[in-house]
Amino acid sequence: MQQRHLGSNGPDVSAVGFGAMSFAGWYGEADDAESEATLEHAIRLGVSFIDTADTYGQGRSEEVVGRVLRRHRRDSVVVATKFGGGGRDGLGRRDNVRPSCEASLRRLGTDHIDLYYLHRVDPTTPIEETVSAMAELVRAGLVRWIGLSEASPGTIRRAHAVYPFAALQTEYSLFSRDVEDAILPTVRELGIGFVAYSPLGRGHLSGAVATQDQLGEGDWRRSHPRFQPDTLARNAGMLAGLQAIAGRLGCTLPQLALAWLLHQANDIVPIPGTRRKANVEANAAAASIRLSDADLREIDDVASPERVAGDRGSPEYMARVNR
Repeated sequence: MQQRHLGSNGPDVSAVGFGAMSFAGWYGEADDAESEATLEHAIRLGVSFIDTADTYGQGRSEEVVGRVLRRHRRDSVVVATKFGGGGRDGLGRRDNVRPSCEASLRRLGTDHIDLYYLHRVDPTTPIEETVSAMAELVRAGLVRWIGLSEASPGTIRRAHAVYPFAALQTEYSLFSRDVEDAILPTVRELGIGFVAYSPLGRGHLSGAVATQDQLGEGDWRRSHPRFQPDTLARNAGMLAGLQAIAGRLGCTLPQLALAWLLHQANDIVPIPGTRRKANVEANAAAASIRLSDADLREIDDVASPERVAGDRGSPEYMARVNR
């Protein structure tokens, strides 16, 4: 697996990482044994960047990752987790930062977290207070690098002035490209790496969900704007066009979406999630796909941002995004 460097002061990680949100059952019922086996397989394939969060199943995802982590040499894997994403104001306060970190350390079964993110910017707490407390974790040896998730350019600059952070994590895919306007230029100016979550559009870009009926009753995407019957129908033409390009290039649709993202810049690391070994193999193989300038132009023509139907989150979800 190729390696990429996160920012000017961050770690080296696999070009394609692994998002462990699905281990918590957000996309339908999850089996812990299957999740562990899938993550083990990813690590054997060279996927060394594992992303989780304390809110994924109230710590369940971290516990699954922790059990796998104990079976590997600690320095062979870069583990990222997040705090402060529970939807309540006040989670970014100084007095919440260290207890949250210590709880994640216990669930992960490790003495340090490689990359520790603020999951959502707390609107009631100055970002300077939160980042200052996160920097104390670095000085205490509990965390190696810090990062933010879903932060605006102004917040990024204020946070980085307190303590240089290694990475920003934000949704980015062929169907969610708003970061291109101001966020990506900001992190590049400051030497901050970019981690793309939901690089397959929460499964939309897998091409596997044609109707809402294909989603299980416990699947949270049933309430997502892009998985409503009308938006699925409106986006179907773009998916068919992308599928045709993928077929011509000899890859799958999700591989094409990941390869497109990897070709945007060397400072971008996608973290697709899955509970299936076969998907892990396909995702890892996307790092070896080469797209020409003509291929990239064709992809952009088919899936131009203005053609994508539906917002990338519900109004309640987007209200928690710092913009």
